[in-house]
Amino acid sequence: MNNAKMWLVVKPTVGVPLFLSGVAVGSFAVHVAVLSNTTWVSDFLSGQELGSGDASASLIIDETDANTAKASYALPKTDGAQEILVTMPDGTQRRAVLQPPGESL
Repeated sequence: MNNAKMWLVVKPTVGVPLFLSGVAVGSFAVHVAVLSNTTWVSDFLSGQELGSGDASASLIIDETDANTAKASYALPKTDGAQEILVTMPDGTQRRAVLQPPGESL
């Protein structure tokens, strides 16, 4: 045991509960971060199909440029295309359909 002398400074009755408490707090913080920053976890926990929830997480390309458009992703279509919602700098919204390579409208 590499750290056997540590218990000469810190009593095991104090050190072990502190260590386990630190692990519990760290684990709780990670779980809160995953639940608050993803959309698919809530779908999974409620038994819905993944991606069926609110898929409006914004992708900000450059926060300093006021003329930058923001894109939100949407669910893929059944024909392989993907539809995205683009918010223009003036606030208007447009839909764009992304086709797989080799296909046309």
